[in-house]
Amino acid sequence: MNFNIVIFLNIAAILIMFYCLFLVLSLKTSIPGGMVGKHWNFLTALVALFSIGYLTTPFFDQLSYEVLRLVVACIFVFGAIYVVVTVRLIYNIIKELSE
Repeated sequence: MNFNIVIFLNIAAILIMFYCLFLVLSLKTSIPGGMVGKHWNFLTALVALFSIGYLTTPFFDQLSYEVLRLVVACIFVFGAIYVVVTVRLIYNIIKELSE
C-alpha cells in the first residue's frame, strides 16, 4: 500500500509542476520587461528545472544512496533560490506600488 501512495504522490507532484509551468509560460507575455521581466525569466527557468526534476522522482529507487542525497541537496538549494527570487520579486513590486 505504501508503494501506491508514493506513486500517487509522485504523479500528483508532476502534474502540479507542469500546471505551474503552463501558468508561468502563459503569463510571460503579460509581464513587462525591466526588473519584473528579468525575475520572471529566472523563475520560469527554475520552474522548468523543477518540472524536469519531478519527472525523475519515479526513478529515485534506482539511485544509490549517495546520488539520492546529492539530488535532495540540489532540490533544497534550488528550492531556496526559488523562494528568494519569488520573495524579492514580490517585495520589489510592493515597493514600486507603494511609491
